[in-house]
Amino acid sequence: MDKNYRDITKSISASLAILRTDTPDVMKAFSMLAQAASKDGALDKKTKELIALALGIAAHCDGCIGFHVQALIKLGVSRAEFEEMLGMTVYMGGGPSLMYAADALTAFEQMSTPMATE
Repeated sequence: MDKNYRDITKSISASLAILRTDTPDVMKAFSMLAQAASKDGALDKKTKELIALALGIAAHCDGCIGFHVQALIKLGVSRAEFEEMLGMTVYMGGGPSLMYAADALTAFEQMSTPMATE
């Protein structure tokens, strides 16, 4: 099954917009948690995003893969850094993580290539 991670993140973003309207306190709290957890500290933002993506892969979360790949591309992750993280994810998560690591690589390739309309 081919997955289009641009479409996945676009669809989830639309649903999240509804949740922000319908459950503003929950969504604001989640956003504040995400900001606090991902800010530079002993670990930089890129390292934290690599960890977040590894966890998303291990959890088999397509939305997590899409959004964290987008964030990593914006942070300037190299393909070598990305693939090294995939290797650690497979090592720790076994076969199921291997399948989602392949999906994450697909997401990286899809989102690294500008769309014709962008």
